[in-house]
Amino acid sequence: MATRTVYELVDDITGDAIADGKGETLTFGLDGVVFEIDLTLHNAAKLRDELAPWVERARRTGGRVSTGRQARSTDSGYDPKAVRVWARSASIEVPAKGRIPKAVLDQYLAAGN
Repeated sequence: MATRTVYELVDDITGDAIADGKGETLTFGLDGVVFEIDLTLHNAAKLRDELAPWVERARRTGGRVSTGRQARSTDSGYDPKAVRVWARSASIEVPAKGRIPKAVLDQYLAAGN
């Protein structure tokens, strides 16, 4: 008997399923702690709008300049979202959030990605 595990990305606020290309993972920091949240495009825009008055008056202390909608990549040059999509399409278990296991990344890179 075969077992198939399916991971579904959901909006962390509403619990709604996020279809491919219809959501994003946002990273933000507060009080020295970095947070990550998965949101639909609508909720991501809403969060940006709500934070805009605070961000406009804040001082940058580092990080990269981003348009906010570009795919994120690590210093290694891979896009974690793309790795997750590839892994799921190859029936490889990968966590919906957080660090991608080295074994999964190695398989992704070995596949020529």
